[in-house]
Amino acid sequence: MGEKKKKPQKLKARLPRGFIDRSAADIRATEAMIGSIRKVFELYGFDPVETPLFEYTDALGKFLPDSDRPNEGVFSLTDDDDQWMSLRYDLTAPLARHIAENFNDIQLPYRTYRAGWVFRNEKPGPGRFRQFMQFDADTAGAAGVQADAEMCMMMADTMGTLGIDRGDYVIRVNNRKVLDGVMEAIGIGGDDHAETRLTVLRAIDKLDKFGPQGVRLLLGEGRKDESGDFTKGAGLDEPAIARVIAFVEAAGADGAQTISNLERVVGEDSARGAEGIAELGQIASLVAAAGYDDGRVKIDPSVVRGLEYYTGPVYEAELLFDVTNEKGQTVQFGSVAGGGRYDGLVSRFMGQPVPATGFSIGVSRLMTALKNLGKLGDDPAQPPVVVCVMDRDMDSMGHYQRFVGQLRAAGIRTEMFQGNPKNFGKQLQYADRRGSPIAIIQGSQERADGTVQIKDLIEGKRLSGEIEDNAAWRAARPAQVSVPEADLVAEVEKILAAQAQDREQGQ
Repeated sequence: MGEKKKKPQKLKARLPRGFIDRSAADIRATEAMIGSIRKVFELYGFDPVETPLFEYTDALGKFLPDSDRPNEGVFSLTDDDDQWMSLRYDLTAPLARHIAENFNDIQLPYRTYRAGWVFRNEKPGPGRFRQFMQFDADTAGAAGVQADAEMCMMMADTMGTLGIDRGDYVIRVNNRKVLDGVMEAIGIGGDDHAETRLTVLRAIDKLDKFGPQGVRLLLGEGRKDESGDFTKGAGLDEPAIARVIAFVEAAGADGAQTISNLERVVGEDSARGAEGIAELGQIASLVAAAGYDDGRVKIDPSVVRGLEYYTGPVYEAELLFDVTNEKGQTVQFGSVAGGGRYDGLVSRFMGQPVPATGFSIGVSRLMTALKNLGKLGDDPAQPPVVVCVMDRDMDSMGHYQRFVGQLRAAGIRTEMFQGNPKNFGKQLQYADRRGSPIAIIQGSQERADGTVQIKDLIEGKRLSGEIEDNAAWRAARPAQVSVPEADLVAEVEKILAAQAQDREQGQ
């Protein structure tokens, strides 16, 4: 007796860690939000551009081209000519490559926007994914800070267009040069102190979380948290710590007051710091002239995120309304977009400096914010009208297909039932599960008469909860009407309009 043949093992369906499947509702909400943002960018004169998902790894700027396996943080593979390629880590480095490669063909200043997926080969966690969408806007070839001021105002207009109320958001602006000036003033400028400066940056970035006293500890010897874990500090002395704290707390009642406070902190110890303060002053003047100094755009020295990457002004869109975090604490929602001036990125590919500034929106995070505010735009697609299949002969199927074509030509979302048509009740169940507003029914008798039955599924569902006897059922028959085939489209449009009116009236 031969051995029993083993059944082949079924392939297990499993989603890769750090990735998600997206539903129709999520896709439509994202597209609606991106459409609103795009309108703002277009209004400002920006044009779309698209770069591929893959770039040569050295072009991303984060890794050396001669690494044995440059896939730390990025997803990488080798091309057929043994060159390393990586899925893009952000949208800025690919844009810098695009500008450099097409420099002789593009019009400067080059004003572009693009939305797209980026990929991080990092350990996933709650709310932390390996694939997510960004929406960026950039200006290349404009050295003046008016380009930075415009970015800040465009970010403010974007928040407003999405329905976020004034007072619920602020665009905070700082300048890398000012902080460099503070670093020089306290003796940690230059390449020899790069690690110390990074520790100082990280300490300042914890201001919202730990407060001035916590930052003071991180600037000094270090800080021990509630669990007893110790974080080593930057090791600054007390006068240096006081100067850094004075810098991050320099925000005044308005831009002019903040500029004055920064001038006192930096003093005359750094020409670079003075240059940064002057740039912030110009931005404040431009913002005020355009009327955005009403709380929408604010000079704020506490913005340090990404300062090691940027070369001048930096800005961040922060949402100010309260949410409950995973620990049950009430906190402000926080940042949903950020950017700044990165004059060195394009010039990596060229023998000349190319000034550039831009910002990036975290699409998923912004969507979460809009959902918290009830501003997500709950406007799902109209579920399709379903044309039922009563008879399966080719003549009948041709009639059904003609109905579908007529309704689609009128712009009405429609589908012909594609499942097993034997059980008519199953077809109506399918339409109900789809949320279909109307079912189209034509049997052999209706076809002979040249008529078609139109069943108002929304009204029928409402009436079914009120019907208690046969007489009431017969009285409710207007939920299903018979019309000549020639009147099909007009009657469907009439019913859909009535349903829409009912929704608006909350019925």
